Amino acid sequence: MRFSGKRAVVTGGASGIGRATALRLAEEGAEVWIGDIDEAAGREIAETSNGKIHFQRCDVTNADDIRALIEAPDGLDVLFNNAGAGGAPEKIDEIAPGDWDRTQNLLLRSVALGIRYAAPIMAKRGKGAIVNTSSVSALGTGYAPIAYSTAKAGVLHLSKLAAADLAKSNVRVNAVIPGFITTNIFTRHLDVAEEKRAAANEVIAQVAAKAQPVARAGRPEDIAAAVTFLLSDDAGFITGTHLVVDGGITIGTRQSWDPEQPGLFAALEAFQ
Repeated sequence: MRFSGKRAVVTGGASGIGRATALRLAEEGAEVWIGDIDEAAGREIAETSNGKIHFQRCDVTNADDIRALIEAPDGLDVLFNNAGAGGAPEKIDEIAPGDWDRTQNLLLRSVALGIRYAAPIMAKRGKGAIVNTSSVSALGTGYAPIAYSTAKAGVLHLSKLAAADLAKSNVRVNAVIPGFITTNIFTRHLDVAEEKRAAANEVIAQVAAKAQPVARAGRPEDIAAAVTFLLSDDAGFITGTHLVVDGGITIGTRQSWDPEQPGLFAALEAFQ
């Protein structure tokens, strides 16, 4: 019960990583407010939570919505800035300016505003903890589209800068870096039936299971465990950094961990 008596806000809390984290926080004693544009799913979670979870519609591209969600609890102890989507899929030589701006507003500006509105409330209470969702795409190429990856790199650096700014207020700020997690983030934009999106997610899960040292797709609960640790007093000496939860995909080249993919030195040994 690490969050007994605490109040938490989770953006993008109606599905995926946000939903898993909200449930975990509630399970550990928190009273949780979730914000999302998916009203049906958000209300369903709240209605089945025995009063532990509250839903409020929140479009994180709207500053007033973010502020209203942050101010919904009577005081705020922990915040998980998580809402997002895949954003514009085009390459840099094809993307439209408006699509670029919408992706940055959704994935980066929203996080900055979440911190902005939460920080004074937490400072008044004397402490607080914030976790922001970044991505392995912030660490290298080939993981996600360029607009998404750029925004997530911004979230990573923003987390460090905000931690420095808010240290005086005893507010910790960290980022979590998920790898390939089985959520709808990259299939939600597909104009197809839900069952086809589910099939696409299954393909992603199968590919991910073979793309990293931990031979299974990541689950939202994997990220929720990391986020709740960073938000808890167990991480009280941790701020301005990030926790990579990626099944090892960023360890290095495939040859470094897959015995069926011999690397340069293995190839040279064949000539001994």
